[in-house]
Amino acid sequence: MSASTASADPSTGRSDSKRWWALAAVSLAAFMGYLDNNIVNVAIPTIQRHLHLSVAGLEWVVSSYLLTLAGLLLVGGRLADVFGRRRLFLVGLALFTLSSLAAGLAGSGGTLIASRAIQGIGAALLMPATLAIIMATFHDVRERTMAIGIWAAVGALALATGPVLGGLISQHLRWGWIFLINVPVGVITFAIAMRNVRESREESAVRQLDVPGLVTSAVTLFALTYALIEGNVRGWTSPLILGAFALAAVAVAAFLAIESRTANPMVDLTMFRSREFSGGTGTMMIWAFGILGIYFFTSLYLQQTLGFSPVKAGLAFVPMALCVAVFAMIAPQVQARAGAHRTVAFGMLLMVVGLLLFARLGLQATYVSLLPGFMLFGAGAGLMNVPLTNSVMAATTADRAGIASALLNASREVAGLLGITVIGAVLSTRRAAALRSGASPVHAFLDGYHTGLLVTIALMAAGVVVSYVTLRPRAGAARPASEITTVTELENIGASLGELTATDSRS
Repeated sequence: MSASTASADPSTGRSDSKRWWALAAVSLAAFMGYLDNNIVNVAIPTIQRHLHLSVAGLEWVVSSYLLTLAGLLLVGGRLADVFGRRRLFLVGLALFTLSSLAAGLAGSGGTLIASRAIQGIGAALLMPATLAIIMATFHDVRERTMAIGIWAAVGALALATGPVLGGLISQHLRWGWIFLINVPVGVITFAIAMRNVRESREESAVRQLDVPGLVTSAVTLFALTYALIEGNVRGWTSPLILGAFALAAVAVAAFLAIESRTANPMVDLTMFRSREFSGGTGTMMIWAFGILGIYFFTSLYLQQTLGFSPVKAGLAFVPMALCVAVFAMIAPQVQARAGAHRTVAFGMLLMVVGLLLFARLGLQATYVSLLPGFMLFGAGAGLMNVPLTNSVMAATTADRAGIASALLNASREVAGLLGITVIGAVLSTRRAAALRSGASPVHAFLDGYHTGLLVTIALMAAGVVVSYVTLRPRAGAARPASEITTVTELENIGASLGELTATDSRS
């Protein structure tokens, strides 16, 4: 699309420069959000020393963010669809920036935990709205692909630099700078967005909120996320955890009943009748369940078994983040030639091979020996997520882009927490058996880690099959006239990196 055509496009009314400045705002917001997710956990020991936090308090520095983020993603997606993506973007960005300032200046554990919870609220409003802006701003498929590639590369840069920067700050500066670094970025992003991001909401979207649906969805996700976070600490059979699971079950039943009866539901349940939507979401859950679970323990393996410092452990993930960015940018070209089902399945297969290489590593692994597994996994993650999200989002109507994005991300968040829980139980059981057999603690952990890897490999192999079968084009089906080139790509391809240490303090 030529510059003159873009400028005259009545659907945008924007100059080329304003559209690319809007992309800059989206990319900066992504950079800030994922930098925050990566940078925090490396500094957890320093925070504990300076604020004299108990173990429980330290856990909630991380968990409060995850709880509000996961609990309110669906709410944020629906609000963006109804009231406008730009509006929710600015509100979420303001909340995130101000709460980052409060967290950086916190003088007590309570203030820090409350600030982190508000950060999660801001991110829940920001994520669906931010990513939908790219689809609304770039109508030309080729330009949109280029914009998504730039956006993914910026996000991957944040994912790569987060752990390293967190280690440097925690070693040489006051720990508060891990949060304060968000403030100038947030202010600059807000100023750019105010000037260059136009409002977008589909005219077909009914300007009415399904309040019962909003409430029951939030209660469901809050209760389930809380139970998964606290289950290992309080015990899975404790009354509080059983009560949280029961509340989640009752709330989800109420949510489904409400959504099936209301005229303007928060989530149109007919979306799940689509093979592409259900299969794609299921593929993402399989990926998140296995990968986020094993990534948590890979971080422990690097630091506790191999003896890597936080900075060196962070550097180990840099090549993977770079591979994610590079292959995310070429994924649309691969999809155009091979089809979404083959591209996604092949990407997941690459990740399986990467994990198999990790399963062969032992106590003497070096930085160099880690590289092939990391790079193959990064290539596969970058390759699969663009066409996967394309397929899921193309199966929904444009007025539901925000809520579809939020559903995909909420399923990933919850599945990732579930993976940490279940694979952690597998690892712990195998480690305990090895200890009873006389193995040393280090060898016992390695044995459990390898068992967890094998479970993850089996899950990912199942994902290869599920993605290939469910994402295959229908016979005689026409290609969508305006394919959505991902509303949630960066969360999806960056989830494993952005959250691989999100619960390190719980070890």
